[in-house]
Amino acid sequence: MSIFEKRNSAVSDNPPFANGRVADIVITYSGSSDASSSTYAVMTFEAFVGLVFLGASLTKREIDRIFFYLCAGARIVSAISYYAMGSNLGFTPIAVEFDREDPRVRGLMRQIFWTRYVDWFITTPLLLLCLLLNAAVPAPTISFMLFMNEIMIICGLVGAGFFAFGMTAMCFVFFVLLFRGRKYARHLGNDISRTYTLSLVWTLLVWICYPICWGVSEGGNIIAPDSEAVYYGVLDMFAKPFFSMMFLFSVRKVEPARLGLRFRDYDEDFVAYKRHDGHHRDGNGGLSGTTEGPLTATPALGNGVRPTTAGSQ
Repeated sequence: MSIFEKRNSAVSDNPPFANGRVADIVITYSGSSDASSSTYAVMTFEAFVGLVFLGASLTKREIDRIFFYLCAGARIVSAISYYAMGSNLGFTPIAVEFDREDPRVRGLMRQIFWTRYVDWFITTPLLLLCLLLNAAVPAPTISFMLFMNEIMIICGLVGAGFFAFGMTAMCFVFFVLLFRGRKYARHLGNDISRTYTLSLVWTLLVWICYPICWGVSEGGNIIAPDSEAVYYGVLDMFAKPFFSMMFLFSVRKVEPARLGLRFRDYDEDFVAYKRHDGHHRDGNGGLSGTTEGPLTATPALGNGVRPTTAGSQ
């Protein structure tokens, strides 16, 4: 056998049998319809980009690497997911709702990769976090946004009538990104607003294509799993690695502390809190003296003893 000859035997080594059923509408490994190898190609690119992001993060202080870690983490998860799909693993046969005469989609059971949805369940919140943290959106809004995003992914996996619930959740996510997120980003300066707007437009244009792909593949059984794999692969490339490259390049000069993302480094002292009237917290976490007045932050001494002020007890 020539060293240049293709040797991908994942589809034949792992037949489309799962949960006591056999799928007859499946990905293949033949000629131009080489879904397995194209999926492995996406896996390789995702892993490579993730490693590049981790390497690039070393140019930043550890407390300033949050966006690099979010983007790299999403790449690593996607690489694992695409490895499973390229190996013809992580799927289940599902009865088709629409019978087709096209020989490429003719059959009773279609191969549905639940691994893809596990990927999205983990990675889409990381991408949304990049957008929302960059705009300094409040934590309660971020939390509910991520919750609605997970509803969107789960409903897409369940499919059928739940698809409408997923689309409703997607519309909510888009609404918050378009109106609330932009409002917060504008108050942080033109550079932050520009980065947010570019990232937002990119995200909306790519994400809106996912329901279309779902409708013509898993939902409507119109295109073959091979075409589905290529379709989703291209979308994932634009939604994740290419988006991350653009985003990290745009925020490369932005200090996370400017966005309210100020973390303590290992050689920095903790912060002690005292009140404007001079009273401070004691060693047990209580307040000495009276308790009127708002809290302000003052640095603790290097030996861990908090500074005292006149009038403290």
